[in-house]
This record gives sequence, structure tokens and C-alpha cells, in this order.
Amino acid sequence: PHRDARETHQRPAGIKPAMKARTVVFALLTLCYPPLVWWTVTRGYGEWTAVILAAAVLLQLKNRKSAVVWIIAGGAAVLAAAVLATGEALPAKFYPVVVSAAWLAFFAGSLAGTPAVERFARMKTPDLPPSAVRYCRRVTVAWCVFFLANGTVALDSALNRSDAWWALYNGLISYIAMGLMFAGEYAVRLWVRRNQR
Repeated sequence: PHRDARETHQRPAGIKPAMKARTVVFALLTLCYPPLVWWTVTRGYGEWTAVILAAAVLLQLKNRKSAVVWIIAGGAAVLAAAVLATGEALPAKFYPVVVSAAWLAFFAGSLAGTPAVERFARMKTPDLPPSAVRYCRRVTVAWCVFFLANGTVALDSALNRSDAWWALYNGLISYIAMGLMFAGEYAVRLWVRRNQR
């Protein structure tokens, strides 16, 4: 009985490294996806990129229950099927659009109830003042605008721009824009707090 108890206690610790490894691989594939697509398309192997990405996302479904992950995984699977069915790499270039659409749906859908940013904020500060609740709602709307704009530009880059520009925007510029969004929101938050004192 004591041995069984020890095995039961130790089992979760053995699972965590595997979960972390899958998360790291998934993050690396996501970051490298645009340049990887560009590299394979120029050599005629673009269709395999969607297959690899779909497999990586589906692996994440074992660890995450988020609706966003399910939407992204489903979209990646559809894109992979489209690439294999058509023999064209174009559907693989729509993956960034799927990601932006999933996050747009997440933030926009939360506005019908408790805004997503407010839920995140309450994890740290359960009792938010009314002014903070209003601010969280505005930030949630701002993220909706961001993902709408990002998805629109990503769609334009897939349909109307060169493969090199598509890879540059979706593999670098969009991440810089997201970082600036985080930094800008943080600066505004500090300014709002200072003025409320």
C-alpha cells in the first residue's frame, strides 16, 4: 500500500516534463511556422508544413481544454486537409488568420458576460473596484480591435502579397505589434492608476 501511494504521488511529477516539452515544441513550431512555410514553398514542399502544424496543435489538446486551442486545432486540421486535397500550399498560409480569428472570438465573446481581461485581473485581485472593471472592459475591446486588424493584414498577406512578405509579417512584424500592444497597455494601466490616487 505504501509503495502504491508513493507511485501515485510521483506520477504527476513524471508527467510534467513531458507536458512542458510538448508546450516548448508547440511554441517553437508556432514561432517558426511562417519562415518554415516560406522555406518549404520555395522548394516545393509547402504541403507538409500544414500537416506538421496540425499534428503539433492536436498534441496540445491532450493538455488544454481551452476553446481557443480547439478552434485553432480544428482550423489547422482543415487547412492541412485542404493542402493535401488541392496540392497547393496556399491554405497553409491562412493559419495566422485562424489564430487571430480564434482569439478575436475569445475576447469578443467574453464581452457578453465577464470580459476576458477582467477574468485575468481577478486572478490576482479578486475585488476589483468599478473603475478597474470598466478599464478591463475597454482593454478587452482593444484586444478585439487588435486581433481584427492583425487577422485582416494576415489575410491580405496570404492572398495579395509575396511569400517573403507573408513570412516577414506573420513571423516577425505581428509579434512585434503584439509586444507593443502589451507594452502600451501596461503603460496606460500605470498612468490610469497614478491619476486615480
